[in-house]
Amino acid sequence: MRPSYFSPKEVASHSTLKDLWVSYLGKVYDLSSLAETHQGDVLLKPIVLAAGTDISHWFNKKTREIKTYIDPVTCCEQYYTPNGRFIHVPPPFPTDDWANDFGRPWWKDDKYCVGVLSQKTRRIKVINTLTSQEVIIEVCSEETMLEILRRYLKENRHAGSYTWKYAGRNLDMDRTLEENGVKDDDEDFYECRMNDDQFVQAIHLYFNDDLTES
Repeated sequence: MRPSYFSPKEVASHSTLKDLWVSYLGKVYDLSSLAETHQGDVLLKPIVLAAGTDISHWFNKKTREIKTYIDPVTCCEQYYTPNGRFIHVPPPFPTDDWANDFGRPWWKDDKYCVGVLSQKTRRIKVINTLTSQEVIIEVCSEETMLEILRRYLKENRHAGSYTWKYAGRNLDMDRTLEENGVKDDDEDFYECRMNDDQFVQAIHLYFNDDLTES
């Protein structure tokens, strides 16, 4: 099954105790249920403070485990948690008040994963030739045109009743923008020190005869 892609801005919009997302090591996780289960626990605080952000720096990229260090006092390996110990991280010293019967730690539990963090987002202008409406939306470069269409539904619930075109050519809805020949010019604009806000690739929608609601 193809994963859902999310932009950093989308992750950042989920930054409350009851709607808590984070991203790390290229994936996006919804920790809302974890936060609800541990509400009031002081060990939840570092996670709440990181809500809506990327926490890849918490992890060793090779092992995908929480980073560790050697404690200079005990000479033992400990988890490196500069913002404070958090849920499922054991205490630095043996204690009888810490329950370790929770199973897999949250950072290894795939049930929290909701999708993939986009490596590159881009803006496109969608022009409805029937109504002359122009909308600029941010999309994930990995998304197919069909997935972009679904993003656009909030602007036009009949988006599925249009033929999507670029430069007069019908777009293959199962391919990405790049695969359809819609080049991402961000790097060119950067190298030329030009403001890319002045030019956004335009997709034109041509109305068909039906009123399909996708």
